Amino acid sequence: MTGRSGRVGRRGVVLAGLAGAAGACAPHDAQPPRDTPAPPVSPDGIASSPRGPGAADWRRLARSVSGTLARPGSASYDVVRLTQNPRYDGARPLAVLSVAGARDIATGLAFARDHGLPLAIRSGGHSYPGWSAGNGRLVLDLRALHGVALSGTSATIGAGAPLVTVYDVLGTRGRGVAGGSCPTVGIGGLTQGGGVGVLTRAHGLTSDAVTSMRVVLADGSIATASADHEPDLFWALRGGGGGHLGVVTSFTMSTFAAPTITRAFLAWPFSAAHDVVPRWLATAPTADRRLWSTLKLLGGATHPTGPALSVSATWTGQPAGLDTALRPFFSAVPTPATDARHTESYRDTMLAFAGCSSIPVGRCHTGSGGSLPREAFAATSHIIPGDHVDVTTLLARVHAAQGSGLKEAGISLDALGGAVDDIGAGETAFGHRGALATVQYTATYTSGPATPALSYVRAFRDAMTPSWGHGAYVNYADPSLAGYQRAYFGANAARLAAARTSYDPQHVFTQPQDY
Repeated sequence: MTGRSGRVGRRGVVLAGLAGAAGACAPHDAQPPRDTPAPPVSPDGIASSPRGPGAADWRRLARSVSGTLARPGSASYDVVRLTQNPRYDGARPLAVLSVAGARDIATGLAFARDHGLPLAIRSGGHSYPGWSAGNGRLVLDLRALHGVALSGTSATIGAGAPLVTVYDVLGTRGRGVAGGSCPTVGIGGLTQGGGVGVLTRAHGLTSDAVTSMRVVLADGSIATASADHEPDLFWALRGGGGGHLGVVTSFTMSTFAAPTITRAFLAWPFSAAHDVVPRWLATAPTADRRLWSTLKLLGGATHPTGPALSVSATWTGQPAGLDTALRPFFSAVPTPATDARHTESYRDTMLAFAGCSSIPVGRCHTGSGGSLPREAFAATSHIIPGDHVDVTTLLARVHAAQGSGLKEAGISLDALGGAVDDIGAGETAFGHRGALATVQYTATYTSGPATPALSYVRAFRDAMTPSWGHGAYVNYADPSLAGYQRAYFGANAARLAAARTSYDPQHVFTQPQDY
């Protein structure tokens, strides 16, 4: 193992939240629930450290960095502290350091160590458990590291770049990478957790495209991780999740020629689910790799007449070939009530999935000046190892969303297979090569505490565990998971723990779900 000795101090500095998600991207506005308690606040208005020896010298930190530091009471604090999920609007970071580069990250690490401050890391702000909100912590915010540069077929992408920027810049130049559909997800969190999305079956996980990355390590040094340099770090940061071994500042990725993509939206009456669900599981993960699809069963107040059943698909072959690719699925399900198809460029397709088709790309984000609203949600996940499913239980849990007070709740299944399985199970830290699909259990709501939404999604996962086992996706992290290391990483969990011991023996980088 290629390791490094840590040269930094006390245990307990928490770096959390890089496991941004590719999925639950809020389409509607909502009142910001506040279920996160604020940290203690001293008379001078500066939140106190839960473990620190006293008030930190924030002015010294501000003078020592090229980025900007926002503290409670400053003009920008109530803007930069917010993440994508209003559920965590009650979080009160000690400060938010919007870093300008690797040196600022190293300075922030040293400052936190010197003052006994816990840390959080934010690339896009989509951490499902809210770890990137940084309640009571110093947040290292990477969103200013959003550059995207293309040289030949290789792209260098800042860890804080939102997906909408990546797709716009690359697609405009006829190149692409595979990733998720939510425009504001930061590519740093997405990639380090693996990275699933609408072109996964055709081109693999986002992390599979990475050829090297720049990383700030626990001792403040800057490393380039690749197959030839720091290979164990390179292995771990492609699927092992972020915030454990270092802070990635940029990725170098191989791109592919941007394809023309045909999108299909198919919908049935919910009564067809007994046929559609098992047939989708039997065919979608083994279909022509140019075909990807997601199966959704959603209920709640958004569907007052009953739950909805739909499949969304992407096809990167010739448009006329989509019918042939769908034939094994269509052969054993009723004719869909809706079958809408559109063929567009890679760029336009990805912007359409992101909900940005009619929005200038520069405004396709939330917050000040942005055009996208936010919505509070709770979520958890499964990784499906095989096509067994208890359809009756699944449908009962979807129906349970009706009258629950939740806005929209249910399940989304995203097909794996294809190019994902071209790479061996132990070649990267992603622990689910050979699985059929990822699953998101989601629940959105308009106000109040998150408890009903959390109870719904976790009860849904529990109900499906006899069918699908205990596997889960680290980018859809859930603090309640027992045995989460094995659930997220499978047989790769032991090697990840060894990499952690090698690269950060003093556990400077510690988040709630550690290796």
